[in-house]
Amino acid sequence: MAIDYRENDPSLPLDQLADLYRGSGLDRPVDDRDSLERMLRNADVLLSAWDDDKLVGVARALTDFSVCCFLADLVIAKSHQGQGIGRELVQRLRSRIGDEIPIVAVSRPEATGYFPRLGFHWVENAWRLPRRK
Repeated sequence: MAIDYRENDPSLPLDQLADLYRGSGLDRPVDDRDSLERMLRNADVLLSAWDDDKLVGVARALTDFSVCCFLADLVIAKSHQGQGIGRELVQRLRSRIGDEIPIVAVSRPEATGYFPRLGFHWVENAWRLPRRK
């Protein structure tokens, strides 16, 4: 299987993106097309992975291209996990922003063991102000 990787693809099908998020357990507004469109439009780096015409992975990042990059989403279809797609998306993100910018990611509890395998280090000094609705 050859995975096709794309950057900032404006034609990401929202229905496939919503299904990818649903399968991942990430808390995203999958039933709100306007929110999904804003998520894509306002990402500074949007990387996607495709198996033929099926969306199987997304990395969405917010960055100033100077001192910080927040990896807002790294989601891989369950059917394609364990094949190096997440690692490749993170490597492509690193190539896009440069080696001098740290990448910060927030993980769901069940995915905390994954990020160290990609070279991420645990930090304890982060805070979260939850959504009000």
